[in-house]
Amino acid sequence: MSPAAEQKLFNTQELTSPFTSAAEALKGITVPKGFTVQLSAAEPAVQQPIAMAWDSRGRLWVAECYTYANSQLRFDTRMKDRILIFEDTNNDGVLDKRKVFWDKGSHIAGIEVGFGGVWVAAAPSILFIPDRNRDDVPDSELEVVLDGFDSDRVRHNVVNGLRWGPDGWLYGRHGILATSHIGKPGTPAAERVKMNCGIFRYHPVSKAFDVVAEGTTNPWGHDWDEHGQLFFINTVIGHLWHGVPGARYKRMYGNHFEKHLYELMPQTADHYHWDAGNEDWGDLKRKGMTSATDAAGGGHAHSGMIIYNGDNWPEKYRGRVMTLNLHGRRINQDTLHRAGAGYVGKHVEDIMQTKDVWFRGVELSYGPDGGVYVLDWSDIGECHENDGVHRTSGRIFKISHGETKRLAKPLHELDSLQLAKLQTHKNEWHSRVARRLLQERALAGEDLGQAREAMLELYRNGKSAAHRLRAMWVLHSIGAANEAWLLEQSHDENEHVRVWSIKLLTDAGAVSDAALDRFVRLAKSEPSGLVQLHLASVLRLLPLAKRWDLAGALAAKDTFARDPVLPLMIWYGISPAVAADRTAAVNFISNCKIPKLRTFIARRLVGSGE
Repeated sequence: MSPAAEQKLFNTQELTSPFTSAAEALKGITVPKGFTVQLSAAEPAVQQPIAMAWDSRGRLWVAECYTYANSQLRFDTRMKDRILIFEDTNNDGVLDKRKVFWDKGSHIAGIEVGFGGVWVAAAPSILFIPDRNRDDVPDSELEVVLDGFDSDRVRHNVVNGLRWGPDGWLYGRHGILATSHIGKPGTPAAERVKMNCGIFRYHPVSKAFDVVAEGTTNPWGHDWDEHGQLFFINTVIGHLWHGVPGARYKRMYGNHFEKHLYELMPQTADHYHWDAGNEDWGDLKRKGMTSATDAAGGGHAHSGMIIYNGDNWPEKYRGRVMTLNLHGRRINQDTLHRAGAGYVGKHVEDIMQTKDVWFRGVELSYGPDGGVYVLDWSDIGECHENDGVHRTSGRIFKISHGETKRLAKPLHELDSLQLAKLQTHKNEWHSRVARRLLQERALAGEDLGQAREAMLELYRNGKSAAHRLRAMWVLHSIGAANEAWLLEQSHDENEHVRVWSIKLLTDAGAVSDAALDRFVRLAKSEPSGLVQLHLASVLRLLPLAKRWDLAGALAAKDTFARDPVLPLMIWYGISPAVAADRTAAVNFISNCKIPKLRTFIARRLVGSGE
């Protein structure tokens, strides 16, 4: 491309919002009675906001992606992305204090704070920027912790969205447009992990990288419910998905790396947010929104997601999935319900809508006060910049219900026992940040004896499964949950505790003989489909010859034979073992009570040329 032609792509088309000011846009927003919407920050304080995170002081960190360009150019690397720190110093809902932490980025699409610095998803890398003395100035040059993420073809399918999970791992997302080959810097090509669309995680201590689940299209939001079950949001082919380790989900197009999957897992929701029966997803762009799509939820494009477990909104909203609908210019809501071996998401009323045609919500988060913050990229292009580059727009809205409470004291200034006691806080923001701080202190070698005893007491006598699980996660994160103790918890009467005993026993990616023996015995008697689902997810971690006993115990019951997910998870686990041992596969069929598994095994045995 000639310099003149290239420069033409950079030209900014000066367009004006239909509102006379950023604050004027508030008049176009509708929320239920009792809620208020505030403009917390707007251009020029924030421009092209793409991601946010919270620190232990209750400050909001926001990444601005200036390098995102039009469809021909993809990314303008002559620009630089920034990371900003915002603070509401007087608790009036307005972010009145702002500073620039870092302004040398490119391709930023996710940030998270913790372990002495800031983690940044910036294709082709995951970066760590140290700030161990918390003075808001990078201590030294950044560290590349992972590289190999595609940064050329992907554009808004870029690696994105970093969040700490209950297990102490850093989770992120990856889109469908290109295959990445991921590893630590210097990892040989043959040892790198291939990944297309899906969810991954990275451990800040062991440095391990793990592909959690694969499929869908372009996940751009994820969160955990009160029981630590992962859910994520997606666009084009279905919006809500239950994140099960080892799952292989339906895709917009293309194939998974494995050849013999035969059937892919469906979305968790029982509905779509557009008129799926009469419209192709592309019709929205070509023809505009129909009344049927408007009534269904506003369209196929979703970005940002929370499962609300704050303490500011009314109780009926607790546990609901909320996601931004780009074309519908609203926040959609689903409720989660246990069903069979998994969950089903059901549609409920939209919580917010706006008439502002520039609204492009990209991320949601609830803060220490329980209010929900919305990042608004603010543009009029379908995938942001198809119509031109508008780098001077951007807003942050806050949605709250009644008065909000200011964070009394930075959480990192609390002692470890006080942090442990925050595990019963109604606003899960506090328990999550406190758990991460305790994990950091354990890594630093601090004496956490009092915190450990407090968590053991909470685990034994907690008033809810959610509180007991929080105690369990803390004990794991500080190294106080050994294998013997976790094996005992696999006998617990609560299905969610049994699930997490399985997950934590296999957290490092291996299964001990003692754990495998317990899993097989558990599979034979386990009534819970959710526990069986997570036992099935363990199969992928076992040597091929050791998969048959566990799979056989799971398949010997027909309770969930017609379930949409459990038979598939068992199949994904045993499929490679079928080709390795045909005799074992035939013996498996003779005792299997799940018709789909018998069919798949037979197909695999006779279809060696597939």
